Amino acid sequence: MNTAAIFTAMLLTLVAGLSTGIGGLLSMFHRQSSSRFLSLSLGFSAGVMVYLSFLEILPESIHFLSGGMSETASEVQGVIVFFVGVAIVALIDRFVPSRDNPHEIPNVINMVEHGGKDIDIDHHLLRTGIFSAIAITIHNIPEGLATFTSYLAEPQIGISIAIAIAIHNIPEGIAVAVPIYFATGRRGKALLIALLAGLSEMAGAVIGLILIRFSGTDLMVGYVLAATAGIMVYISFDELLPTAERYGEHHLAIYGVLAGMAVMAFSLILL
Repeated sequence: MNTAAIFTAMLLTLVAGLSTGIGGLLSMFHRQSSSRFLSLSLGFSAGVMVYLSFLEILPESIHFLSGGMSETASEVQGVIVFFVGVAIVALIDRFVPSRDNPHEIPNVINMVEHGGKDIDIDHHLLRTGIFSAIAITIHNIPEGLATFTSYLAEPQIGISIAIAIAIHNIPEGIAVAVPIYFATGRRGKALLIALLAGLSEMAGAVIGLILIRFSGTDLMVGYVLAATAGIMVYISFDELLPTAERYGEHHLAIYGVLAGMAVMAFSLILL
């Protein structure tokens, strides 16, 4: 495996994870007009990830699997492992309490829009921010796996996924930073915790490296890619689209999805 490719994949994963810091910064200087843009951006991110999962990553995984088995068997195994990836993230969601789930962002935005004036600055807010950080840390591990492995399989796809995940990490940074900021009054502490939550994506990259490098087989690469496709589809439907609708309007989110798919389709054709 190319050392330069591994380094670049790690770097992309790091950048995507640290975009939670952008969310932390935005939470300090939020404007109502930015919600519509963020809704479009999240929809765009979902469109990119779904398109790539079904039309690029899953077929690529089946291609790797087909080297050691029949075409039908490779397709069946690819689909099964795809749903294993879905199940992994679903189980993570299942064990994260709903009130501490990073998907529940609208209340946090209300904190920003009211400037904290109607919010009790107490231990509860700090607890909310800390638990959001823990939940996001857990959620980011499979996202790091998706970014890292997809780049190693196909750099162009990996870069697109890294951008999509970076966009999706912005509201997660908001979910962490806002309650901590209002509870403590310390911007630096809020931003630092948001950044640290994003760093957990590197754990996913390390898992991907171990699975692929130390197994060294096309079979393992195929399995990891199929699971990655499942992870990304679940994230898109469970996190990105619901959050996009909460930030803006239903049609804005859908326009973003369609734009993401179109841009990804034409970029793959042209490049």
